[in-house]
Amino acid sequence: MDKTTYTNQFSEDDAVGWLAIDDALDTLYSGAEPRHYGPLCGLHFVAGGTDPIDGTSIYDVGNPEFHRHIVTYGMSELYYDAEKDGGEFSKWGFEFTMRIRPFAEDETDPLWAVQLMNNLARYVYDSGNWFEENHFIPANGPIRLNTDTQITGVVFALDPKLGKIVTPHGEVSFLQLVGITESEVQRLKANPTAPEVAKLIEELRSDNPLLITDLNRT
Repeated sequence: MDKTTYTNQFSEDDAVGWLAIDDALDTLYSGAEPRHYGPLCGLHFVAGGTDPIDGTSIYDVGNPEFHRHIVTYGMSELYYDAEKDGGEFSKWGFEFTMRIRPFAEDETDPLWAVQLMNNLARYVYDSGNWFEENHFIPANGPIRLNTDTQITGVVFALDPKLGKIVTPHGEVSFLQLVGITESEVQRLKANPTAPEVAKLIEELRSDNPLLITDLNRT
């Protein structure tokens, strides 16, 4: 189901959270049209599907180098709910993002990353634990399954362009997944503290300001 079909099921007053995300993206990308994907399993989570994320938009970005910017809809409150109006945080208080350099084995969009985000979302819904800046997740293998890559974990940073927004249901942080190598995973396993994660993120940012994930990085 494409974005227009999905959001047209609701009036603009209903989809206040969704529209707040759209507004942030329209400001960043000046109305550029993304490619939008509904739940990959075809059925929404609340209707018995396996994907907690309602939808994902993917933008092609040219600067400072070509990459794809992925942004989710569904970890925050998308639709109007009077009981949740005006809270400090909108549902889980964040949406996932990720920036990915083109990879030869991705014939189309990197939907493996959308599936990774859904896996993380299922963890949040099942456990009740949420993600924040400077969290760290080892993947116990390549983050793109069945792939020859040294990227075997992710850290979470505030998206350098989207940051945080305030919606009618509260604050939403755009948490960017940043792929890290096996040696970096081992470094953080030895010291899995927020300051150490923040230090690594700043090291990565020194020559990669948008924290683009490159599956070919060693």
